[in-house]
Amino acid sequence: MDSEKIFNALNQIKTSIDQHKDEIEKLDQEIGDGDHIFNIQRGIKESLNLKDELSGQAAGEVLKKIGMKIMTTVGGSSGALFATLLMGMSKKYNDELSDQKNIAAMFAEGVEAMKKRGKSNLGEKTMLDVLIPVSKELQKLSDEENIKRIAEKIKAAAEKGMLSTKNLIATKGRASFLGERAKGHIDPGARSSQLAIEAICNTCLLYTSDAADE
Repeated sequence: MDSEKIFNALNQIKTSIDQHKDEIEKLDQEIGDGDHIFNIQRGIKESLNLKDELSGQAAGEVLKKIGMKIMTTVGGSSGALFATLLMGMSKKYNDELSDQKNIAAMFAEGVEAMKKRGKSNLGEKTMLDVLIPVSKELQKLSDEENIKRIAEKIKAAAEKGMLSTKNLIATKGRASFLGERAKGHIDPGARSSQLAIEAICNTCLLYTSDAADE
């Protein structure tokens, strides 16, 4: 993992989020306050603006500085939570570990930090319904060497988690005021998180494809 790969993944995330902008906005208007897509897009833009400044720096430092930038520039709960995820991940970075083990350990640390900040857990109709299953799957696959298999399983875990929010009652944010009426709607934060995970997996597959072509 290096700065170039991180920013390539961010570009892939930007493309996917932009393509699904209207869908995410509609989901948020149904059960949220309608600003989720704006905050996510702003966070990605602010992060990408750091590319030249952070070029060549260690992955842990890159994630930390991106997290700090998001924390200070992006509004809404999603900004603070994603910033917490990234800064939590940065603390666990260890360049002596394999990429798989490193990512699994970092992501687990980031998700735990996010759980504490948001005082939330699995089953509460939030982005954690995607991120917690993904974290668990990453840990299971930390010794797996087949990148394609890893990507497929991670994408499947993210999608399953996202879809699970449709039948959940929200306990956090504006959606929590809807009670049973929140059922039948996918959480917008879960959807944007699933798209981001999918984009990261696809970025990893591109590197695998490039290596195979060499």
